[in-house]
Amino acid sequence: MYITKFSIYALPMIALIVFIIGAKKRINIFDEFIEGAKENLKLAIELTPILITVMLSVGLFRASNIPTYISELLSPTISQLGLSAECLPLALIRPISNSSAMAVYEDILNQYGVDSLIGLTASVMMGASETTFYTLSLYFGTVKFKNMRHTLFCALLGDFTTYIISSIVTAKLF
Repeated sequence: MYITKFSIYALPMIALIVFIIGAKKRINIFDEFIEGAKENLKLAIELTPILITVMLSVGLFRASNIPTYISELLSPTISQLGLSAECLPLALIRPISNSSAMAVYEDILNQYGVDSLIGLTASVMMGASETTFYTLSLYFGTVKFKNMRHTLFCALLGDFTTYIISSIVTAKLF
């Protein structure tokens, strides 16, 4: 109850604090706001081609059914290792697209149930992993940094580790 009341008043209180500090320091808040909006608009225009490229690549990857083929190919081996083969499509698509991962995640929950071991594993995977390609392209594109090969390798290794650890931990805990 207190959190709800706090959240209702938080934004107006922050705005009021900004106005009070701006008035004390004799800063024209409106002009500063306009300058900040101009800078952000320029940044949005610079990032638009990067985001379009990422979204197009994700669409092509999904339409090619490559994640499905990889899952079918690796499922027997993954199952023998004691990992969740049913969550492999989620592990493959999560680093690429959050919306696609959410669709796969929802399919897993609908098929196996929310409280099933597979559903719990998928939930841990969704909470512990990141949309690696989107994040790297957005952050590195913002600062115009082109050499991201080591970062990409480490991020994908982290995603792979997330898949393995979430399968093992949920199997042990539940």
